[in-house]
Amino acid sequence: MPGYGRADSEWELLVDTGRDFLVERAKLGKVTSYTELNVSLARRTGCRSFDFERADERAAMGHLLGLIVERDQESAPSDPPLMLSALVNYLDANDAGPGFYQLAKELQLLPVSASKDEKFSFWIQQMKGLYQRHGASPAAA
Repeated sequence: MPGYGRADSEWELLVDTGRDFLVERAKLGKVTSYTELNVSLARRTGCRSFDFERADERAAMGHLLGLIVERDQESAPSDPPLMLSALVNYLDANDAGPGFYQLAKELQLLPVSASKDEKFSFWIQQMKGLYQRHGASPAAA
């Protein structure tokens, strides 16, 4: 799991802490931003934050979200599979990032040729499923 200038132990800590944070968001029926996730991870772990000005650091955050999805599926499998990364949006955007949709395609949860509307519908279904799985109140979702 090493890469992006971080040790295995750091990745493990980031994955566990990131998953916990996203489960908390799901329980509240809320989304988060890459920025909020980044700040929370740095605060909770003491690890250096991701520098979104750098392409490799943005890629590292995407890698982390993929690892979180993988860990979550191992810990709490669901059918259909749910992707915790659905809860991470661009700041001031009402949608998941392109990495979310790419991972969904790689996991064969979304057709490779999915239209914009199909992607948006998939994202909404993922969020609703996460909120339901984690007991968010219907009013919050």
